[in-house]
Amino acid sequence: MTSAAQPRAQEDRTTLQIITLNAHKGFTFFNRRFILHELRAAVREIGADVVFLQEVLGSHERHSARFANWPDHPQYEFLADTIWPQFAYGQNAVYPHGDHGNAVLTKFPILHHENRDVSIGPPEKRGLLHCVLDIPGRSQPLHVICCHLGLRESHRAQQLELMCRMIADEVPEDAPLLIAGDFNDWRERADDILGRGANVRNAFLQGEQRAPRTFPARCPLLRLDRIYTRNVLVDAARVLTGRPWSHLSDHAPLVARITL
Repeated sequence: MTSAAQPRAQEDRTTLQIITLNAHKGFTFFNRRFILHELRAAVREIGADVVFLQEVLGSHERHSARFANWPDHPQYEFLADTIWPQFAYGQNAVYPHGDHGNAVLTKFPILHHENRDVSIGPPEKRGLLHCVLDIPGRSQPLHVICCHLGLRESHRAQQLELMCRMIADEVPEDAPLLIAGDFNDWRERADDILGRGANVRNAFLQGEQRAPRTFPARCPLLRLDRIYTRNVLVDAARVLTGRPWSHLSDHAPLVARITL
């Protein structure tokens, strides 16, 4: 099996940039201001090839009537616009006036996508959005999983085990794999569970380095957001702090440059 940190050696290498962000439904911390347009501009500046989004709205009848600049399309489609021609949405929570979930935006064809419900009882609705991407020049597709895990540690532990089982069943051992999202893992248990169960590695763990603090964005204290990889090289990884990011969500985004 190819090492968790090494790409397949027989092919020319492909370098990609990814970003993961909890979009907070297009609002600032405490929902004080609608900033989806500013968020789209900031994400565009990163130049990412793949965008992982959590808490993105599919629809919201009340907000669309309240805000004059509310987009005519679902938030994930508005964010994708002309930059990311391919996108997939995993609807997690549905309520009388709308719905939200995870989304993946990408410059590459999506061969297949599936949203796996990993909710552990009410009231939290959580999902794993698994997409298979066709990367030009690569003999194997890239598997990406966008996730948003529960607030309770016991729920997260079960959701991580479900993720490991899904990976074992649906992702070939030698295929490149990226997992990114809001893990709510403030006790930092996910590294061990996913390392043992899925042979993935935290993109930020180099030497004694730890995953970065991402929440709350204006003064990060908790390490909630993650990027995990398998069968790729991580060239660089960083957290986006300060303006404009500290005022565009309650989570600071993570960015990584990887090589397949």
